[in-house]
Amino acid sequence: MKRLFKQIKAWTSDDNFMHVIENIEVIVSKILSILMVIVIFVAISDLSIFLFNELFNAPYGEFKKVVFKVFGLFLNILIALEILENITAYLKKHVFQVELVIVTSLIAVARKIIILDLEKVTGIDIIGLGIAVLALSISYLIIRSSRSNDQN
Repeated sequence: MKRLFKQIKAWTSDDNFMHVIENIEVIVSKILSILMVIVIFVAISDLSIFLFNELFNAPYGEFKKVVFKVFGLFLNILIALEILENITAYLKKHVFQVELVIVTSLIAVARKIIILDLEKVTGIDIIGLGIAVLALSISYLIIRSSRSNDQN
């Protein structure tokens, strides 16, 4: 019985517990990366189907709307690739890279701006997107400048 308590105590020590948690984080990250690859392939197939169905069959004058939808689908794939890069960077270094997260957020906001239907949005929506771009840009600038200062 003493032996069992000793083993339980050893297993629940801080170092062993943190090792188990790190292993779980790695497993979850690997599952997420596999699922993200599946999402990327599905998005690419969706984009391909959309291109063939809409781009070549779009009635005259509707091309502009179709192009914006295509841009949105392309940016969806780029966002998914950035998320996959975030996950793989975490697997390599076991640290979230804030710069990658900010870049992914900038791409997501840019996608929103590109596909924005100006006839359906209010001025407050545009102001909100502008503030988001400004905040993310300033954050990116701060991260980049602090990283370049660390290298010097």
